[in-house]
Parts: sequence; structure tokens; C-alpha cells
Amino acid sequence: MHTINAIKVLATVFFLFCFSAKGQSSRGDSTIVVKTNIYCDHCLDCNDCGGKLVHDLSFVKGIKRNVLDPKTMAITITYNPAKTTAGIIRKEISKLGYDADEIKADPVAYSKFDECCKRN
Repeated sequence: MHTINAIKVLATVFFLFCFSAKGQSSRGDSTIVVKTNIYCDHCLDCNDCGGKLVHDLSFVKGIKRNVLDPKTMAITITYNPAKTTAGIIRKEISKLGYDADEIKADPVAYSKFDECCKRN
């Protein structure tokens, strides 16, 4: 009987610890806004451009959320600064073929875009 009570107490402590650790890490998140360019009118929806950008960024280590604003051509990115930096995020955007503030798009990645998705 004491073993069952001890297991219940340990399980409760474990869940409380996990819950409080999760809350602490989210309080330390940072947010940046990165200017970029998407050049054609359908690119926000196609798999090769805007949709791909948002999708692929979600797999970069430390990025928790990213939202592309098509009107301002800016990506608001929430990330864990213990796992990545704003500079690394900008480099990752460049590797996907897009400008990221002052960092120009990687030419190899950009060359893979459909012709209609490139600068005219």
C-alpha cells in the first residue's frame, strides 16, 4: 500500500516538474521580424515559394512559430534563444532562397525557383 502511494506522489511531482519547466522555457522566447521578398502574385500559396518558406522554417532548430505577412513581406519569428540566434535564422532563410534583411538569398537555392517566382 505504501508503494502505491509513493508511486502516486512521485508521478505527481514528475508532472508538476515537467509542467513548470515547460512554462519557464516559453517565457524566455525571443521574437524577430525579418524582411524578405516574394516576387509573384501566386507565390504565397504555391509549394515552391511562400508556403515552402513558412513550412521549411518551422523545422529550423529553435524556431517555435513563424508567420509571413504578405503585405509587408516580413516574417515574424518566435524562437528559443538558447537553441538559435537571429543571425542563424537569417542565414537559414537565405539558404531557402530568400533575402533575409541584409543577407541576400543563396544563389543556388534561388536558382531552383520556378521562373515566374524570380525577380523580373
